[in-house]
Amino acid sequence: MIPRYSRQEMTSIWSPKNKFQTWLEIEKYACEAQEKLGVIPKGVAKQIDKKGKFEINKIDRIEKKVKHDVIAFLTNLAEHVGPKARFIHQGMTSSDVLDTCFNYQLKEAGNLLDQGLNRLLKALKKRALASKDMICIGRSHGIHAEPTTMGLKFAYAYAEFKRAKDRLKIATQEVSTCKISGAVGTFANISPKVEEYVAKKMKLKVETISTQISPRDRHAMFFSTLGVVASSLERLSIEIRHLQRTEVREAEEMFTSGQKGSSAMPHKRNPILTENITGLARLVRSAVIPAQENVALWHERDISHSSVERMIGPDSTVTLDFAIHRMSGVIENLVLYPNNMKKNLNQLRGLHYSQGVLLALTQAGMSREKAYETVQKSAMEVWKNNKDFKSLLINNSDVKKYLSNESIEKLFDISNHTKNVKYIFDRVFKK
Repeated sequence: MIPRYSRQEMTSIWSPKNKFQTWLEIEKYACEAQEKLGVIPKGVAKQIDKKGKFEINKIDRIEKKVKHDVIAFLTNLAEHVGPKARFIHQGMTSSDVLDTCFNYQLKEAGNLLDQGLNRLLKALKKRALASKDMICIGRSHGIHAEPTTMGLKFAYAYAEFKRAKDRLKIATQEVSTCKISGAVGTFANISPKVEEYVAKKMKLKVETISTQISPRDRHAMFFSTLGVVASSLERLSIEIRHLQRTEVREAEEMFTSGQKGSSAMPHKRNPILTENITGLARLVRSAVIPAQENVALWHERDISHSSVERMIGPDSTVTLDFAIHRMSGVIENLVLYPNNMKKNLNQLRGLHYSQGVLLALTQAGMSREKAYETVQKSAMEVWKNNKDFKSLLINNSDVKKYLSNESIEKLFDISNHTKNVKYIFDRVFKK
């Protein structure tokens, strides 16, 4: 993670200070539980509260010697707590601290991502309602298809990110577990009640069953969910980028006063924000496969997952958090061009009504094969010679046998394509 693509709210979750503070709290809560069980003398937790502190630089120096981050932390902590420090970490293994902390950080990160999605959903809903009846051409394969509305594009994105929010909530809940079960998960030297106590204090769930570590299928699902959210951001980004192309120009990222688009071409107004989001989405997805490969570890644990998680934990959540808020800003400030939508809609002189004509001919008695051939013949004439589609149909002898001029006129009513927009909006926004 780099400052350019980071928000302080998310990076603080992954700061060394916050990590070590969380370790300190886990150790303190474990001591409180051990005191209640009579395993260690009373007053240890209070001593940690009173004197417990750490110095990050000193922990780093100790780690260079001992080659173990948790031992380095405990050594530094003991220097401040004094003789009672011998009761800290009783019956625990390093992963009891590491995994509980990592899962706690993922929970905090997931909650922050959820807040970002709330902002994005609010922006999408506002734009959808405002452009509900703003008619534009729909495209398949990049080619004009049938009319839709700009509001439906925003509504589609809203529904997608609502699903993303639901998935993220489940994935965050699933990874939010506390693991304090000892060296191989058997509670041989520590009571399960300690795990229950710490879990309650940290607002985490108790891990159902663990080895030396929490099972990594939980984490695989979390990072996979982040990857899907990133893909949704990319889909919306690409839609905006296409709509901003000069030949289309139906939507455009806000170009602020004083902004420069190109060092060489002063006229340029590029979709740099959505291009940036597309790139960030690739980075978030790059964590999915390593997270899934972390599921398969040797026996009760090996360390191959550790280096992966030290990187993808902060990198994926910080990057996705930034991308979500960047997209929210894009949607909030997006410029729409209804006149260009109308111009593009009419660019092919009525071809977007072809399906309606095809269906009307079949309903009037013409075979589907013949109807398709007849309509396509007139459509190709529009493509080749820029003729008016409706006029070609009215003057087509085969069409005249089945459809009157009046019925053809009715087929070229735009409301045929927008009559169910309200129905779709009700399904999306009134659930």
